[in-house]
Amino acid sequence: MAMLYSQKVMDHFANPRNVGEIPDADAVGEVGNAVCGDIMKMYLKIDKETETITDVKFKTFGCGAAIATSSMATELIKGKTIKEALQLTNKAVIEALDGLPPAKIHCSVLAEEAVKAAIADYYRKQGREIDFDLGCGGDCEHCGH
Repeated sequence: MAMLYSQKVMDHFANPRNVGEIPDADAVGEVGNAVCGDIMKMYLKIDKETETITDVKFKTFGCGAAIATSSMATELIKGKTIKEALQLTNKAVIEALDGLPPAKIHCSVLAEEAVKAAIADYYRKQGREIDFDLGCGGDCEHCGH
């Protein structure tokens, strides 16, 4: 039987990075997929002067790919500015994990959306206008955007 998942996916599933909650988070975003039942919650700690993400944690209820994509997304945005984190796409998550099976692409979309939902929460708390799309970038075939 061929290996469905890359070594990186297996590693992030078996040893997820940044798992947990940030009790005094500056932002929290939660997204879910009604079809598969996956739920992702992302917590951000943000340096307000530099708008840099100083800490990020996640809790995911879902399959191994959902856990791996959440873990990778946190690694990709940690230490980045909000503006840089908003550039994260589901394709970047897939590439960083060395690929995902087609049936699991939606997990990477959820990871992207969780990051955007958390940043939107931060914007709301700062009284700022949300000037970005909360959905995926529309560049994935899976969700039909």
